[in-house]
Amino acid sequence: MALHIEQNVDLKPYNTFHVKAHARHLVRIKSIGDLHEVMAQPIFRESKNFILGGGSNVVFKNDFDGLILKSEAKEMEIVKETDDDVHIKVESGMVWHDLVTVCLENNWGGIENLSLIPGTVGAAPIQNIGAYGVEVKNVLVNVDGIMLNSGNARSLNNADCKFSYRESIFKHALEKIFFISSVTLSMTKKKHKINSSYEALKTQLNHQHIASPTIHDVARTVVEIRRSKLPDPTEIGNAGSFFKNPVVTSDQAEKLKKSFPTIPVYSFENQTFKVPAGWLIEQCGWKGKRVDRVGVHDRQALVIVNHGEANGAEIFLLSEQILTDVKMKFGLTLTREVNMIE
Repeated sequence: MALHIEQNVDLKPYNTFHVKAHARHLVRIKSIGDLHEVMAQPIFRESKNFILGGGSNVVFKNDFDGLILKSEAKEMEIVKETDDDVHIKVESGMVWHDLVTVCLENNWGGIENLSLIPGTVGAAPIQNIGAYGVEVKNVLVNVDGIMLNSGNARSLNNADCKFSYRESIFKHALEKIFFISSVTLSMTKKKHKINSSYEALKTQLNHQHIASPTIHDVARTVVEIRRSKLPDPTEIGNAGSFFKNPVVTSDQAEKLKKSFPTIPVYSFENQTFKVPAGWLIEQCGWKGKRVDRVGVHDRQALVIVNHGEANGAEIFLLSEQILTDVKMKFGLTLTREVNMIE
């Protein structure tokens, strides 16, 4: 049976901002065979292509005049197992939190701090998703996929992925030309490496009088914190954190502290420091502010929300205004985590 390529597809159900936009064509990829089949067709070669996962990290600024490859393969298998750990290979279309849930059910440790992060498994290495002291690079073994410019299979190990803070090779050299088909992760089966050092997590665990948390304690607490701070995309359109926390040098950090004594600055890596973007945005007066159909969330200034039928252009314009204000007040340039799609 020939692969079905849909036409004039409403993208509102496929992005967590619930932005109205249409794709000229969309095809659902449920196997490597599906991908090869669509790549052999003229429409693939003649159209611009975009790979879409869970739609939790994109804003369509306009209608998409091309072909969307919607990743929907969701299988998982154990590829290696010892008494101490297990390597699981997960197809890119699986919902990330569903994977976290499966791991917890099996008492596999490693990604419990990444509970409730929206999106799919395939998107995880692109962003090097991270939360509460853990990043996906900490457990990733390799990423498998297909080069869209040749059809060749390629496997990248952890080092090949060139991970850094919310960055990877998939956002640079392999952007738009590599379709991630699966991700292999190494999970602990016992002697879990519990990471409860992140301040908000540590505080909440202490409040619950949990001195020696399990992976289940960590996951449950992370979910509680996220739900208390972040709006549910099913209730109000958003893509979670819209901006990355800026990373500054020690000299920059000192200058900022002299000018703004209350500014929170956290030690990061390689003698650099991270400044919370949400704090910067709040200081510029944006927290809880609404501009027509879009606004900034009233509990977390990192989150831009769609209050109604806002389009991508309105969301982009608001983000530009926030970027300008932060630059003028603090001299820092914020970077969007969310991808703006033309």
